[in-house]
Amino acid sequence: MGIGEHLCHSHKPYGMNSTCYIQECLRQISFDDFQESCATECQKSLGSKMSVPLGKLFLFTSVMASGGCALVYYLIQKTFSRASYYQLALEQLHSHPKALEALGTPLNIHYLQLTDKYNFVDIADAQLKIPVSGSKSAGHLYVSSSRDAPFNRWYLQEVCLELKDGQQIPVFKLRRESGDEVKME
Repeated sequence: MGIGEHLCHSHKPYGMNSTCYIQECLRQISFDDFQESCATECQKSLGSKMSVPLGKLFLFTSVMASGGCALVYYLIQKTFSRASYYQLALEQLHSHPKALEALGTPLNIHYLQLTDKYNFVDIADAQLKIPVSGSKSAGHLYVSSSRDAPFNRWYLQEVCLELKDGQQIPVFKLRRESGDEVKME
């Protein structure tokens, strides 16, 4: 049954065209009846018996958006932690006795602060500020890496541990003139 038939219950008089008939029916009913029949027709056409309250829709959308943002944040963190410039820096830290002594064991590596302007990666250079902590102290591992061209191997330039009390412990530095790696002891 169409909307026109809901609106007017009388039969179309002989000789009256459909447009005039619908206009006449619209004049005979009130606006409220028209709204109610349109809403009923719309719900039936959508196959819905009950409409979703706006509050529930907002809550559902908010939960989905928050979950999506958290997932993206997690995936970015995971991508950084798997990168060779990140792994090379952590290897240097784990093999540096003075840095490990200052931090204490067990050594904990925390998520990067993605909003920190120090953290920067492009095609040829990478700079990271990795939060680390141990039983004695906490601080940041400052990492500088580079590579000659895209898809080439990353090389550490410098790794330095800065503790929260301001003490700096050089962990690794690439000697510029010869390109030799110098492990700071």
